[in-house]
Amino acid sequence: MFKNAIVRRPGHSLVNGITSTPELGKPDYGLTIKQHDAYIGALRFCGVEVTVLQADERFPDSCFVEDVAVCTKKFAVITNPGASSRKGEEKVIIEVIKKFYNNLEYIKEPGTLEGGDVMMVGEHFYIGLSKRTNREGAHQLIEVLKKYGMSGSIVETSEMLHLKSGLAYLEDNILLVTGEFINNLEFKKFNKIMIEEEEIYSANCIRVNDYVLVPAGSPETKEKIKAAGFKVIVVDTSEYRKVNGGLSCLSLRF
Repeated sequence: MFKNAIVRRPGHSLVNGITSTPELGKPDYGLTIKQHDAYIGALRFCGVEVTVLQADERFPDSCFVEDVAVCTKKFAVITNPGASSRKGEEKVIIEVIKKFYNNLEYIKEPGTLEGGDVMMVGEHFYIGLSKRTNREGAHQLIEVLKKYGMSGSIVETSEMLHLKSGLAYLEDNILLVTGEFINNLEFKKFNKIMIEEEEIYSANCIRVNDYVLVPAGSPETKEKIKAAGFKVIVVDTSEYRKVNGGLSCLSLRF
């Protein structure tokens, strides 16, 4: 059960956020606020206490707060973002995380790690190697996990921005999966819900207690998740998609 979530409001500078899809256009600030309001409302509906941080205009991508920390049941890790424009976001989050955790660990240079590349399955963590997370950062996280009696394994990625761009663990051994991860032997033990290429964005869903949050515009994914026995809440994050953001990116949940 998640009890808490941390979110950061989007700033006007989000229009300058990192993107691999410039053809989608720049985010509309008014719509990003409306969509963020709805996202917070959905989290609260799921029964979590939401801490809302003010926008930080220095960092265009800082509303994607998931990337700067990894929160577990026993400790939190302050990451080291791999994108140069995001360096410094991790320092800003430290005092916030300290309000919830006594045990903090840190990813240090030359290691880089972003939370979007870390998927928690019980006490095992899958860590994706991407343009944002390097092998040294992954190994540092694995060593920290061992310290607390947990484990981690590395997943090679080639197509996705982050590991969780193509995967979502819904608990109960059920995994949403798309693209390069469908036939990855690392995930052979899971009961898989396959996401079609047309709805690839919806692979980044999140389960929050009794509900699964699904991005708007993904009717097939929504029906597959409902057919698996889950209650679904549809949340529009289309403005965040323009800067490579999804449902999981917008919060830290613990």
